[in-house]
Amino acid sequence: MNEQPRDPGMELSRLREVAGAIRQAVRGVVVGQDTAVEEILAALLAGGHVLLEGVPGVAKTLTARALAAALGLSFRRIQFTPDLMPADVVGTNVFDLEQRRFHLQRGPVFTDVLLADEINRTPPKTQAALLEAMAERQVTIDGTSHPLGDRFFVIATQNPLEHEGTYPLPEAQLDRFLVKVEIGYPDEPAEIDIMRRFLDGRVRLGSEPPLPDPVVAPEDLAAARGALARVHVEDKLLGYLRAIVDATRSSPRLAFGASPRAGLALLALARAVAAMDGRAFVVPDDIKRMAAPVLRHRLLVTPEAELEGRTTESVLSSILEAIEVPR
Repeated sequence: MNEQPRDPGMELSRLREVAGAIRQAVRGVVVGQDTAVEEILAALLAGGHVLLEGVPGVAKTLTARALAAALGLSFRRIQFTPDLMPADVVGTNVFDLEQRRFHLQRGPVFTDVLLADEINRTPPKTQAALLEAMAERQVTIDGTSHPLGDRFFVIATQNPLEHEGTYPLPEAQLDRFLVKVEIGYPDEPAEIDIMRRFLDGRVRLGSEPPLPDPVVAPEDLAAARGALARVHVEDKLLGYLRAIVDATRSSPRLAFGASPRAGLALLALARAVAAMDGRAFVVPDDIKRMAAPVLRHRLLVTPEAELEGRTTESVLSSILEAIEVPR
């Protein structure tokens, strides 16, 4: 009996349902950060990691916890500090005197969703230990590799205002983050909603609100990721995306441009947001919408452009305006 061909419409319809359920569950706890939640969810579906930047108190940790809870995934948090060692992240082999043999004491990296809090406060050696985990979804301890699983997902936070006692993230590690999500202050209606939740007891100072119950099964994540392969991208959109990437390399205001890996990241995110919107095809707005989250941490403005007051965001915006959108 011949196997029936898959119906991509049905698969993408299910993906949209899964994404919608997760989005709704997280928004029930995290107020006023809809754009950030959308970008983080798109990165999760695309199989990449997230660098989350924002001032303290804007729900960075809560967002990560709520996402893991809605997916029914395990969650661990590491507070990165200047004295944190690689073994504190990945674990170490400990000698058992009774059994007279070593056994692995696993570190917090052995989880599904890992929150790396203030990642730029730890030395480069410890950052490198996390880099292997992010890049290869495995860690090496005393020469032995230990897999972390396909669900392994890192949300790393950094504070944009504090610079003392920080270690710049190496370019190789920055490039391993699929997106850099900027999480800012909520708008007026959202902040008033947060205050009302405080008044009625749903929000308390010094403690997190109740996390959402799982709304999808963990295996739904793998199925959703597989469905992304059925999102069609026309050749003219590949040319449009390539023109954006190439323009970053030739811009006199940028010290260096986006790599081929960055172009693939943008392509993956465009597919993800198209599927989340319920479409089986990518449109130019999907690419433009995700250009900043994908490219902002991979580009560097020149000192001259910085003196002119230009930022990575403003240069990228100029590039997008100058490139003709295919029709």
